[in-house]
Amino acid sequence: MQYRRFGKTDLRLSTFSLGTMRYLASEENAIATVERAIALGINHLETAQGYGSSEKFLGAALRAVPRQQVYITSKIPPTPDADALERQIDQSLQRLGVDYLDCFALHGLNTTEHLAWIESSQGCMSALRRAVADGRIRHVGFSTHAPLEVILRAIATDQFEFVNLHYYWFNQRNAPAIALASAKDMGVFIISPADKGGMLHTPPPTLNDLCQPFSPLELTYRFLLSDRRIATLSVGAAHPGELEGLMVSDQPLTPEESAALQRLQHQQTAALGTDQCSQCQQCLPCPEAINIPEVLRLRNLAIAYDMTTYGQYRYRMFENAGHWFPGRKGDRCTDCGDCLPRCPENLDIPRLLRDTHDRLKGETRRRLWGE
Repeated sequence: MQYRRFGKTDLRLSTFSLGTMRYLASEENAIATVERAIALGINHLETAQGYGSSEKFLGAALRAVPRQQVYITSKIPPTPDADALERQIDQSLQRLGVDYLDCFALHGLNTTEHLAWIESSQGCMSALRRAVADGRIRHVGFSTHAPLEVILRAIATDQFEFVNLHYYWFNQRNAPAIALASAKDMGVFIISPADKGGMLHTPPPTLNDLCQPFSPLELTYRFLLSDRRIATLSVGAAHPGELEGLMVSDQPLTPEESAALQRLQHQQTAALGTDQCSQCQQCLPCPEAINIPEVLRLRNLAIAYDMTTYGQYRYRMFENAGHWFPGRKGDRCTDCGDCLPRCPENLDIPRLLRDTHDRLKGETRRRLWGE
């Protein structure tokens, strides 16, 4: 296991962190998963108040672990009520059985309203400043599923020491946020590259073949860890067995790895032709609140790499996850044509939206945890 400096926190985190949203089968399973993670050299354990029994189970696992051996992060959603957030911090500490959190993240800083709360003198940041002052929290950051402009504004407030965000080879939308966070010496934590990054534990044969001699997951990990601005990647293991295969180099990409990534890009260009969406975002805003770039990104992946199962998994979240996955489905298009003159690629966006819906529609499913 390698270790990297987590930005201005100066913590040395393992390049893989144990995310604890999915180990909830039982307390025994959670304990076994934490024990295996620590045995592999993972020193950063990440939970959240919204992850069901996660904090309680992690607290049980920590009874057998010297406190100084691990760094613990927990997360609570932003709120306009500072006193309510302070009470929730104390509840998290109690469930975890610890006196302090190494890191605390506002969980899901996703909207302009959330930004207003953190910028208010009476908002949640006042509670966090008190908790830092009295030692209950050592370092403050935020996690986000927000549009890029919201993430950049949150980073620019200079109130945070780290950020947890989505960034993968298959979704590089947040590259400017990585750059700004690095410029401000913030720690960068990548959320769920195996699952949210493409369901890469179970890749389709087409994707497997294109990545040879590497697995898609290995190549994704190498793409991320070759970037020294990134400190750590979340591994949301459901059980100890999902923690194998983490002995991944953090050196620059080899010529063979670069060639495999180039093959992926060439395949997308060839498969999509003039229907390829480059994710420039200029089609937004949509009058019907369709998240056009994300809808078409999922279409890109389904056609280029046969990542249809992943596309269905993400597409079904539209209109079902609030600000965690904003936007409406492609069949909401009314052919208003508002987006067409703004598309530099002259895409027939209404047709592509309907095509995506036909490919990826299915029964709606709810998140593993609530908002």
